[in-house]
Amino acid sequence: MAEVMAEVMAETHRHGVAATSSSGGTLLPDPTGLRTKGLCARGLRTTTAVLALLLLGACATPPAPGVALASALWADTRFAAPTQRITADDVFALSPAMQQHLAGPIASQVRFKGRQRGLVDALVREGGLQLEYDGARTRTAAEAFEARAGNCLSLVLLTAAFAKAMDLEVSYQSAWVEETFSRSGGLTIGSGHVNVTLGRRFVDDRRGGDMSTLTIDFLPPEDLRGLRTQLISEATVVAMYMNNRAAESLRQGAVDDAYWWARGATAAQPAFLPALNTLGVVYLRHGDAALAEPVFAAVLQAEAHNRVALVNGVLTLQALGRADEAAALRARLARIEPHPPYHFHDLGTQALARGELAAARALFEREIARAPYQPEAHHGLAMTLLRMGEPAQAGSALSMAMQRSGNSVERDRYAGKLGWLEQQRAAVPVPDAVPDAVMTR
Repeated sequence: MAEVMAEVMAETHRHGVAATSSSGGTLLPDPTGLRTKGLCARGLRTTTAVLALLLLGACATPPAPGVALASALWADTRFAAPTQRITADDVFALSPAMQQHLAGPIASQVRFKGRQRGLVDALVREGGLQLEYDGARTRTAAEAFEARAGNCLSLVLLTAAFAKAMDLEVSYQSAWVEETFSRSGGLTIGSGHVNVTLGRRFVDDRRGGDMSTLTIDFLPPEDLRGLRTQLISEATVVAMYMNNRAAESLRQGAVDDAYWWARGATAAQPAFLPALNTLGVVYLRHGDAALAEPVFAAVLQAEAHNRVALVNGVLTLQALGRADEAAALRARLARIEPHPPYHFHDLGTQALARGELAAARALFEREIARAPYQPEAHHGLAMTLLRMGEPAQAGSALSMAMQRSGNSVERDRYAGKLGWLEQQRAAVPVPDAVPDAVMTR
């Protein structure tokens, strides 16, 4: 049976709010200041186009590519000029509205609670900014402030921008979290997670002021237990932002813009492997497999078992007509990951197309068991249950798909289907077969 392989990328998204102090205890155990519109807090993290978030230095591998190698992989003349401003300069920049907020509500909180806790309360406590989680796109600090929304990386940028303006020390952590995947625009996207720690003011080193630190994580407290993190540089955070924008541009079909964002990410932090992976995917999408091959080879040289680069390497070698090499790389991947993301979902979709409803149901349920965050699997199960004449269970599955969706557009799509189903149930019995036009995405 054929196995579908798609380009894989990596992003940073996740939500919920908690803050912990180096002096002990959870300072903000309730996420009331961050309204998530019923989203599930699991599985919403960071993006790379054929990327999975890679934590550098996790094992003894050859050094990651440096500046010289990254620049040697660029192909500026192959791409049109960008249609939008491609820069890292705006990532932490404060807008006039943010400066006013800093001088007003934040200053009021700081006066009574100190700089660290005052900033956190002004951002995430009830009565603060009332931030909402939105994984649709990655925003700069100023954009997240204006929208009062963002994914976890955007909210980290917003927090860091204010902290830097207050002369607080800022550090960033990449978290070891369960790897999750989603699909969009023909891409399979892997997600990761970051958080931010606020330290003392630099002047406090000399004055003996508050020496504690405060870590802010846009995850609910229950997801923080046992969470392992690794310090990352601000250059890596900037690369994550630009990499996310590259992945988002690819999803929209803006390949030229995606190239310039990916190029910027590799320039900001050449050792950030997901950005190289995204660059390779851009080349594939642009029809330049010959340019993609050395990019994925560089990733695999730095991390031999990088599943994302292996998947994309197979696609690249197939596009170049090198079938034997592609088969060898596929076998290498199968030894590492016999059942890739969406494996049972895709088998379930094939079974459903053949009318094998019992088999399709079992396969979708198996995908959900290992990846409950995946809305497509819940949607596939709903389609199957409808055709099996079980509308009540189908409605429950559609409801789960809606809850697991990572952005408002996807949630609205599933909500519309759920509304249609409820109307049909109220009017007439649901037939054994439901038109594909109604229930397919």
